[in-house]
Amino acid sequence: MGTVSAARMETFVAVARRGSIRRAAAELHVTEAAVSAAVAHIEKQLGATLIAKSGRGIVLTEAGRIYADYCRGILGLMREAQTAVRRAETGRLRIGVVATAGEYVLLRPLAAFRRRFPEIELSLSVQPRDLLFLELQHHETDLVIAGRPPRDAGLVVRARRPSCLVVVGVPELDPMHTTWLLRGRGSGTREATVGLLDQLGIEPPTLTLGSHGAALAAAREGLGVTLIHSDAISHEVGQGVLRVLPVPGTPLDRPWHAVTSRTPAPATRLFLSHLLDPAEVGPDAFHAH
Repeated sequence: MGTVSAARMETFVAVARRGSIRRAAAELHVTEAAVSAAVAHIEKQLGATLIAKSGRGIVLTEAGRIYADYCRGILGLMREAQTAVRRAETGRLRIGVVATAGEYVLLRPLAAFRRRFPEIELSLSVQPRDLLFLELQHHETDLVIAGRPPRDAGLVVRARRPSCLVVVGVPELDPMHTTWLLRGRGSGTREATVGLLDQLGIEPPTLTLGSHGAALAAAREGLGVTLIHSDAISHEVGQGVLRVLPVPGTPLDRPWHAVTSRTPAPATRLFLSHLLDPAEVGPDAFHAH
């Protein structure tokens, strides 16, 4: 069995991500023939069928899904290795964050970090929790700030910051007899909401909105109530636009977690030290886990 080059792995991952030879070719700025040839070469090397026709498009076979998962991890490790040997102050830091933490928890510490270490190459990915932890497992992200990571994922919680989930809505709404506003699938807050409703023994009407911002805006308009991190509502509650509604079982203790792989790169360790330092980030500081 021969080896498969990183370039061909990148091509196959693009096909898996896009679900299309044509879209993968457009993303990579190569011809469709080149993409098809790369996939055919990999299949020959592996002795396995990785893609199958489905209507006018393609789907991954079970072998294709498994191989794509390995490719993501291998390519992520290769990129990580390149940054691991650079000095922390000139490295690269890829942070993944859920929307609420991105807006209300991370921005000030991140701005202070950039002022301290302007040569570090920073990137920020805002995704649902489940996708962020998948990226971290594949070494496509260096550090994630979100809720608790899944068990047995091989990830390490390095620091925590206290936070809680509360139910908010316009003052006249009764949470037990109104619509509940939900996040999209893959959201930890959505899971917590579903668990709370089950605990309360109620099956209210629900309305799914794609983001925390949309849920908050809908709550302000009186469309329903929503479970949300207390970090995100201080302005609305202070202005009297929304109020925290008394619901049994709330507030829910849901701290933020700073999570990495088992072998964080130097720039990641540097950011963790910054995040844990009250002298640098003040009340936004995390606490060592």
